[in-house]
Amino acid sequence: MGLMDRRQAVSTLAAAPFAAVKREAVKDAGGAGWKQVLAERLPLYGHRNWIVVADSAYPAQSRSGIETVVSDADHLEVLHNVLAALSASRHVRPIVYQDKELKFVPEHEAPGVDDYRRQLGALFKNDSVHVLPHEEIIAKLDQAGQTFEIFIIKTNLTIPYTSVFLQLDCAYWSADAEQRLRATMGNS
Repeated sequence: MGLMDRRQAVSTLAAAPFAAVKREAVKDAGGAGWKQVLAERLPLYGHRNWIVVADSAYPAQSRSGIETVVSDADHLEVLHNVLAALSASRHVRPIVYQDKELKFVPEHEAPGVDDYRRQLGALFKNDSVHVLPHEEIIAKLDQAGQTFEIFIIKTNLTIPYTSVFLQLDCAYWSADAEQRLRATMGNS
């Protein structure tokens, strides 16, 4: 190896830790690999990270920091598992977002959508769900993905606008507590 080759190799190795990391989509083939990835990521995540349980047509995103796993599993099963993992977590809780368009998808054009809406309504009956147009939620994801990691689990569901977006928030510090803290800081 010549002097220039060595310098180039050293330069490349020195820059490697600072390179943007893009996690590739992983095909899970219906196995439990997505559960393992979730279990590994959840302790690392905090407020401002996102987890998305997506339908099968959800696009692969090009931004670094977005990790996609193709679970090929039942959508509601994946959602139940993710919510259970978040519920068991002491440090984060979900802020739930759904596509506004889901309310308007007709059963005759997307068979199964009525049943899905009923099951989703039952699942979140005691929770606040933010319903926004799909593009607004994607814009929030895009903004968050500039700085924070996003984990997307693609399921086998083939009904449009059924993705559920979970923005993680601090479980042990409320928005009200933060507001009071900021007010106190502003007064001193």
